[in-house]
Amino acid sequence: MKKTVILFILPDLEMGGAERIVTTIANHLSRETFDPKILLLRKEGGYLEILKDDVEIIDIKTPRIRNSLLPILREIKSRKPDIVFSGFGEVNAYLALFIRMFPKIKFVARETNVVSKHVTRKEIRFFYRFYNNYDQIICQSDDMKNDLIENFNLKPEKLIKINNPVDFEFIEQNLAISEKPEAFRNDFRNVVAIGNLSARKGFDNLLKVFSHLKKEKILLHILGDGRDKDLLLQMKKDLNLENVIFHGQQKNPYQYLKFADLFILSSRYEGFPNVLLEAGACGTFSLANNCPGGISEIIQAGITGVIAEIEKSADFAAKISSLLTQNQDSTEIKNSISSRFSKEIILERYTEVLKKL
Repeated sequence: MKKTVILFILPDLEMGGAERIVTTIANHLSRETFDPKILLLRKEGGYLEILKDDVEIIDIKTPRIRNSLLPILREIKSRKPDIVFSGFGEVNAYLALFIRMFPKIKFVARETNVVSKHVTRKEIRFFYRFYNNYDQIICQSDDMKNDLIENFNLKPEKLIKINNPVDFEFIEQNLAISEKPEAFRNDFRNVVAIGNLSARKGFDNLLKVFSHLKKEKILLHILGDGRDKDLLLQMKKDLNLENVIFHGQQKNPYQYLKFADLFILSSRYEGFPNVLLEAGACGTFSLANNCPGGISEIIQAGITGVIAEIEKSADFAAKISSLLTQNQDSTEIKNSISSRFSKEIILERYTEVLKKL
């Protein structure tokens, strides 16, 4: 039987959400039916280590997304895959314009954000006019799906919602070798936040929240790197926040999640936050800002976490204090996430969609 060749497209395999999902899908698709290949703008990133050897990597060695379109189109033309699966917002947008050049190939876009919140540049928004050219657009949340219908006139029948999967096996392997981070103090409660240090992740709001908690024995550990690093470090200094520690990017964030007393998601908007799923997979209770991006689809109130308004910094701080006095059932948290988002359940949905195409 002829295998269905799928060409996945990503900028790289750095440790981000979209990269994690595509790696998981490519690794676990049935090899009897599918032949997965990954086209990267640059062959780099931590997920290269966990990608299976039988997944061919095509490296077009193009550092900038805007310069990548011609090489991508050349590869599609010469390789003639059955399905092109673009897994990154900006590349999806550019590619939409050229889909009709390949009438025999099916094109799938996996949208990574609530587009109206994330894409502000007019020259990129222009390309979303052609998004209906895709055969299928995978949205991770209802917020994302509704946004594309309401603000970009997408045909509802083109859209399908598939939540992100959690690879419990991968997380358990990391938890097995995880020791309590040295920076965690036994005489303090340790709270963790993880994400790119950029405006969308709302760490500026989180620092304002922690300015209300200076007198309490609570430490905030922020994992991640990004363009707002200096800005946030300056803010920490200005607010005199000795209760906040920046750790940079960590290869094994699960050790922080495993031993955390609470996980906080402070984002202004999300796509469908993997880190919230992964906190739950580690058995850690979450407090999340009420923002677009499927937060309410992940959090089962009182079981896996609670949702509050981070802009009301004093109230949010009081919520942190209150939650840290309560005991949460880590097994119940894990079961809630596993029963809805395990990779087996979600990959079945992806396989279904790809087979139909």
